[in-house]
Amino acid sequence: MSANGPLFSHDDPGLQPERTVMSWGRTTMSLCVAALVFLRWYPHYGAGILLMVVLCLLVAGSIYATQRRRYALASHGIALERVHADVVAVLAMSGAVVGVGALGIFLVLTD
Repeated sequence: MSANGPLFSHDDPGLQPERTVMSWGRTTMSLCVAALVFLRWYPHYGAGILLMVVLCLLVAGSIYATQRRRYALASHGIALERVHADVVAVLAMSGAVVGVGALGIFLVLTD
């Protein structure tokens, strides 16, 4: 938001872009919390756990870095009545979650 009002305007009474941004914000926070939890496992599983921490923080950082662009696209899409799903972001997030899970299983099984 700027001093003069919202940076991007739209006429969505349900505030869909804002809800989406808040959802991605919760995802970012969850990834940071998961990274901190993984740090607690460092004494038991060793340096391999740091890969999980780095992966979570990289994904959280990329979500944070692209929030403004995603909001702008959603707002402009609503104004033009042409909103498209961000399939790439969802697939990337799904891939990251599967990657962290697979790495966690690998670390537990090789311990």
